Amino acid sequence: MVAFDDLLHARLGGMQDAVNDWTETVKRLKTLQEKAEKGMQHKAEKADWKGQNAGITRPFIKKTAKEFGDAAKEAESIRNILRDAHHEFKSAKGKLKKIVEDAPGQGIRIDSDGTVSYLVHPDRRAKDYDGPKPKQADFDHVRSGIKEAVATATEADETAARALRTLTGKDDNNFSGAEYKSLKQAAHVQDAEDAKAAAKLVAKGDDASPEEIARLNKYLMDNKGDAYFAERFALAVGVKGNLDYWVDMGDPSDGSRLALDHQKQIKELQQNWSMTLAEATHSHSPAMERWKSDVISSGTDVVQSRGTSAYGFQVMSNLMRHGSFDTKFLKEYGNAVTVAESKMTHNGALRPGQVWNAGLGMAPHLSWDGKDLGRDPMAGFMEALGHNSQASTDFFNSKIDVPGEHKPVDAFQYFTKDRAWVEDAYKDGYGPKYGYDSLGHALESAATGHAYDAPAEGLKDTRTVDNAKVVQKIVGFYGSDPKFSHEQGISDSLGKIGSAYIDEFNRSMEQDDPESGREIDNSPFGANLANGTSRFGAHYNDNLLFKSGDATNFMSIVAQSKEGHAILSAAQTVYTAHTLGVVGPEPGSAEIKNTDMTDAHTTVRVGAETHGILDHSRMGQIDQDYEKDSEEKKKAIAESTEWIKFGTEAVVGGGITIATEGVASPFVPLVADTVGSAVVSGLGMYADNEAESYTENMDKELKKKYDDLQSDALAQGKAYTRLPVTAYVNAPGWSEENSNFVREDLTGVVKSARVQFTDSDLPDPYKKDD
Repeated sequence: MVAFDDLLHARLGGMQDAVNDWTETVKRLKTLQEKAEKGMQHKAEKADWKGQNAGITRPFIKKTAKEFGDAAKEAESIRNILRDAHHEFKSAKGKLKKIVEDAPGQGIRIDSDGTVSYLVHPDRRAKDYDGPKPKQADFDHVRSGIKEAVATATEADETAARALRTLTGKDDNNFSGAEYKSLKQAAHVQDAEDAKAAAKLVAKGDDASPEEIARLNKYLMDNKGDAYFAERFALAVGVKGNLDYWVDMGDPSDGSRLALDHQKQIKELQQNWSMTLAEATHSHSPAMERWKSDVISSGTDVVQSRGTSAYGFQVMSNLMRHGSFDTKFLKEYGNAVTVAESKMTHNGALRPGQVWNAGLGMAPHLSWDGKDLGRDPMAGFMEALGHNSQASTDFFNSKIDVPGEHKPVDAFQYFTKDRAWVEDAYKDGYGPKYGYDSLGHALESAATGHAYDAPAEGLKDTRTVDNAKVVQKIVGFYGSDPKFSHEQGISDSLGKIGSAYIDEFNRSMEQDDPESGREIDNSPFGANLANGTSRFGAHYNDNLLFKSGDATNFMSIVAQSKEGHAILSAAQTVYTAHTLGVVGPEPGSAEIKNTDMTDAHTTVRVGAETHGILDHSRMGQIDQDYEKDSEEKKKAIAESTEWIKFGTEAVVGGGITIATEGVASPFVPLVADTVGSAVVSGLGMYADNEAESYTENMDKELKKKYDDLQSDALAQGKAYTRLPVTAYVNAPGWSEENSNFVREDLTGVVKSARVQFTDSDLPDPYKKDD
């Protein structure tokens, strides 16, 4: 891989000289080629030779003349490769150089390894600082530009190196005869060669050696993200080969122990294979359109190996767990597998688990990621939706027509409520756990507008009204009864969804009337576009996504679990700090009137009330789950405050991610202009201090009696609720007098807001049926 610093300071003059030299060499060799073919070879063919001259000399002359032609082709190909590679390097270097030169003017520093940071960090700016103040979008733009330039140079370097090795060949006595008109053509030739070689290894099935599986993995890894290779591989293996391979790999009855003894390699192969097929589906060539159609039409076919069998949908869904598949393909696949399941179960008369393996031989081991065995085709399909937000949003907002049925299937209702998820063996037991996990991932994707496991860097607030429609269904369903989230075990996903809409939840919870669908006038929450309007359309400028009562029920139920409580508590803290920094009086204000504090009061009040709901919901569930004064109960209470172990340094465009202990990172939408503000940055420092104190005192806390420990935990929750206020009043610019005034004023709001409701206002804790 080309390093940032190497590309920035690359000396390309020598490469241009090489291009010029090879251009001259091509001219000379073509002259020699013409003389050899029209002179020496032409005369030899006309000569009336007999005996050894005819049998040896003439073929030798003909072969020698051909070598001149091959030499000319090879020289021209080398020139073409060097020419195009030079162009790519020069273009990439130019882009990188401009990014580096422009960065200081944007207030951005770029280190020698390509690391991007503030030229002057906000915490170190003088009061009279009037230099550039980069937004998160500026950092994202610089990082993506660097990444793109380095990637372009790296790809050109690797393609050129391989092409030149091919051209020079392994024969010391003959020219290779290979011919490349461009670097792009060389890349396609290399892709086709790799795909053909990979397909040959696939044809060996589970008779392949571990070394051959390693080689197959390398082909897929080296060509990751390469659309041309992906299509060549998918077509070379074929739909039938694709399905047969994975059924055979999971069949131990033929004596092969390849998958059993090398599970790590097969797990890697499944992931690489899935990502390759995902890339291939974005091609719309006639051949790939047929491939996609054949995959769907083969879904109900029985794929047989020596001792096992599975339906095509079962196999293919396990090859969809990674990568972003084409949206149209996912919609058609999802409709087809849902229709197939409806027919097989006679519209719900049978359970899906009864039919997917009914009448078949022993079920094969179809998934090697260590999560389950891959029996339920819907689990893998949900993972695919989890990686394509457009497809998942469309799917959960759709109704699927089933031939012969009068009523179409509501996709959201079917998969969240009506469907009995297939039980399967997984690491810690037997049941539908992985299927529900995958459902949660698909819902995250549909709600947030990005893949559920998308990296934080460069993430943007992409929520649309279609995403919001899915969230309205999620809040209505999972907020109606705690059994759904508890029995499905997806509180972590619901917590992430709640954190992504924390602004809209605050907007709803400002409303006192639990049945009102109207926003409080001049609310500081919700509308987060630059012009002050809702990103969900004009209707939501004044109307709420969720009624106050529905918002309370959903957040309370999600917070009953450890994961949901942690994610929502961290999200609420960050959002309160952010909003306070936006709507409160600006630090440094000479005079603060009571009316200046209205929005600050609202922000802190709603934040404190929300934290009260979350903390009491978690305590109520702990009371339900454990026996009084048991060590497990005391530990659960102590852990209810460990969500404070988050950092606010991982800032992303249009929002901020926060990592909570032991759970996935939620995404909190913020106004992009204020990301990196002194208030949010300060919050991270105070949270770190609290986390350190929490760790130091854990052993001491666990020695307390249950009642004392619970009281202390709720008191600690109240203290954490004040952290946004602390970060706000300690932001640079405040006079000591105003800082003290604001601290006292807002602390009073926090204290009174925490007692505005009683436990009876919240949904009952979940109680398992005996």
